Amino acid sequence: MPAYIAVDITINDPETYDRYKTLAPPSIAKYGGTYLTRGGATKTLEGTWAPSRFVILEFPTLEAAQGWWDSPEYAPAKALRQSCADTEMVLVEGKPFDPNQALIRALTNSK
Repeated sequence: MPAYIAVDITINDPETYDRYKTLAPPSIAKYGGTYLTRGGATKTLEGTWAPSRFVILEFPTLEAAQGWWDSPEYAPAKALRQSCADTEMVLVEGKPFDPNQALIRALTNSK
């Protein structure tokens, strides 16, 4: 089952953060991770959350994502990012969702 890491980043030192952006991808790939989005424009639809930089990573499993986070390959990049940016990061388990089954349940429960 896939897992996702969602990251809200406020960059305090852009030059140092540019170095981080070159260091992180190889470690992510080594653990089977890919970028779903990386720094695209965001628009607040509800509430006050307005990330200045938003990243979503996908990993094949929760264990792979946690393994990447804890890895020696990512450690230098992580330390660099932590020195130049403020970060909010969550790891989310990807639950399967079948919209057809949800529709069947909704129709069955409405009778």
